[in-house]
Amino acid sequence: MNNQVRLRNVEPGDLPVFFEHQLDGEATRMAAFPSRDRAAFDAHWAANILGNPTAITQTVLVDGQIAGNIGSWAQDGVRMVGYWIGREHWGNGVATRALPAFLRLVTDRPLLAHVAKHNVGSIRVLEKCGFILERDRVDPDDTEVIELLFVLK
Repeated sequence: MNNQVRLRNVEPGDLPVFFEHQLDGEATRMAAFPSRDRAAFDAHWAANILGNPTAITQTVLVDGQIAGNIGSWAQDGVRMVGYWIGREHWGNGVATRALPAFLRLVTDRPLLAHVAKHNVGSIRVLEKCGFILERDRVDPDDTEVIELLFVLK
């Protein structure tokens, strides 16, 4: 195993793995985003990701195995980027290698990313990939979470 990271189009068989990733309690705490039950997860992916004409989504593979997903979408007149890597791949540079590969596919700039202030690993990924901290704010839905906005110009 050489930890080779590559991207490919999302396939239907990827979704059960993505579903399991978002059930991980530590991952949802780091992302400051709640998990969904299966019906809500499937509906979200069908309508907001796979059914969204502005969305570009890729499966992240490590040595041919599904490690997570990365995507970009239009929101409020800007282009956003986000990723979810399974916890078993954290700390191995997977997101740090997947994001630059994805940025070659999605060339729109500026590109924005929201991250919880306590998610130090994701902040490091964004900074290594050239994103700059634009501002922070308290999440209006969860006043315990400070959300950072990073921008790639």
